[in-house]
Amino acid sequence: MRLYRLPFSVFILTALLLSVVQINSDNPLLLAERFIRNGGWVEIALIAFYASIVAYHMQNPMHVPGWRRITWTLFSVVFFSQLLLGLAGMDKFLMTGKLHLPIPMMILAGPVYRGQLSVMTVLFLSTVVLTGPAWCSHLCYFGAIDNTLSLGRLEKGRLKNRVAIKSTLLLLVIVITLLLKWINIPGLVAILLAVGFGIAGIAVMFFFSRKKGKMVHCIVYCPIGTLVNLFKQVNPFRLYIDTGCTQCMKCTGYCRYDALEAADIERKRPGSTCTLCGDCLAGCSHNSIHYRFFRLKPENARNLYLLLTISLHAACLALARI
Repeated sequence: MRLYRLPFSVFILTALLLSVVQINSDNPLLLAERFIRNGGWVEIALIAFYASIVAYHMQNPMHVPGWRRITWTLFSVVFFSQLLLGLAGMDKFLMTGKLHLPIPMMILAGPVYRGQLSVMTVLFLSTVVLTGPAWCSHLCYFGAIDNTLSLGRLEKGRLKNRVAIKSTLLLLVIVITLLLKWINIPGLVAILLAVGFGIAGIAVMFFFSRKKGKMVHCIVYCPIGTLVNLFKQVNPFRLYIDTGCTQCMKCTGYCRYDALEAADIERKRPGSTCTLCGDCLAGCSHNSIHYRFFRLKPENARNLYLLLTISLHAACLALARI
């Protein structure tokens, strides 16, 4: 029965989250409800069941890297498929019926330019509060692409000038967005600049993430990833390495976020770019890497993290549309 405790909890939480949306939204947000009356309830049951299956497998640390890639890729495919259907004129596949640029940078630049929060910005901030950096390892529609392209041979050593580059890019995005707003630049020009930024990000994935075997786009280029690194401290979830670590370094081969180098293992905690994805647990034969959440036991802390992260992933899978 213990093996099914987490999957059952994930099923209940996912169903509750989506039920609140189903009951309180005048304009149907669940896709099935837009096509069939009360179809949203069927979708809730299916999504919650899917989430419970994911939880069942991911509670085994050895299965996390594989299942995280599957679920994250599925999220990205569903997200962009709905976008393409919306572009083809099927407005029901769009959240509001209006098209918005599906570039992570717009989660920051959009509200700065308009002077008001967007739905995606609120969703992003909510996930950071609840699960820290899980946005960058489970929920970002661009991140899944970077993850796939970084699965080649891992290059040893920290990415050079990482902090300087990512800080500069974040500052540039904010300053340029404010400048565009101040000089009242035509909307089309602003859109083209944003598209150019997104295309450049994809180029970073193809040319650098593939070469380095690390998620260079997410670690260095993406300003939202930088914000996550800054804001994730508001969340109490942490990873730490206990004294049983033999410094065999096997865990480093599982980290695509440039967060596990010799210095990090020596300090007994991952680096600042850690997203708590948990892939590294699969590489630790001594079970020396643990989740921490206040005074909870490591196993309970990890189960709580999985409960929140998988439920949010499933809810976003049902709701995250342009």
